[in-house]
Amino acid sequence: MKTFLRGLAFIALTFNAPAFAADMAVKAPPAPVAPAFSWNGWYAGLVAGGEWGHSDPATSTVFSPTGYFATSSVPAIAAAGAQHINSSGGTVGGELGYNWQVGSAVFGVETDISWFGLSGSTSSGAVYPCCAPTAFTINSSVSTDWLWTLRPRLGLAVDHWLLYATGGLAVSDVKANFLFTDTFATALESASVSSTRAGWVAGVGAEYAFAGSWSVKLEYLHVDLGSFSTNSSNLTAFTPPVAFPTNVFSHSIDLKSDVVRAGVNFHL
Repeated sequence: MKTFLRGLAFIALTFNAPAFAADMAVKAPPAPVAPAFSWNGWYAGLVAGGEWGHSDPATSTVFSPTGYFATSSVPAIAAAGAQHINSSGGTVGGELGYNWQVGSAVFGVETDISWFGLSGSTSSGAVYPCCAPTAFTINSSVSTDWLWTLRPRLGLAVDHWLLYATGGLAVSDVKANFLFTDTFATALESASVSSTRAGWVAGVGAEYAFAGSWSVKLEYLHVDLGSFSTNSSNLTAFTPPVAFPTNVFSHSIDLKSDVVRAGVNFHL
């Protein structure tokens, strides 16, 4: 009897082996899922792109009984001196930052310094109301060649993507030049100013992590460096030149810029 039962068990096992194998295949553990990228820690990299600037220079002067201008010339100069400059250039630089990640939220701080080759100029003029057809011309220019920012970042991590908003401090050295000339008596006045400006910057961006510790990014920033002014009293006219220091000129300039740039970072 025992021999007979052993034989039945052997037959049952033999015929059910494929079923057991199928069950084992179905119940095999799932393949491991690659962990999401961690944005925690230090990173450093390079950025490059372009910028488009917007400035509204202004030039005006005052009337003086002992000066060069007729009373009607002063408002005409102020009207022509209200100008607008569109400037453009390229940018390239380096950046350093640190991120803290809590779940899908990413908090960070980033600083960068870039060559900021932004420059532009404009020219305007008018006929003297008192003395047609003689006229005057006002030339203005603005430029800057570096930009430093320090910005907190707040982002949302989605797998290997990081979408973020950023804003903070922007600093740059802004340079401006002004020149007034006319055809009445070869009048000439000029002024130049250079000022290290502290303003603000804000923008948005997207960053994608790939190849281990590397990531690429694309971001937009708006930079506002405010306005500043200077005065001059170096107006001369006639030949040989006669000075008219009572006709004080006022010049002002501001600078705003929109920046689009791409970057690559290595996460330490």
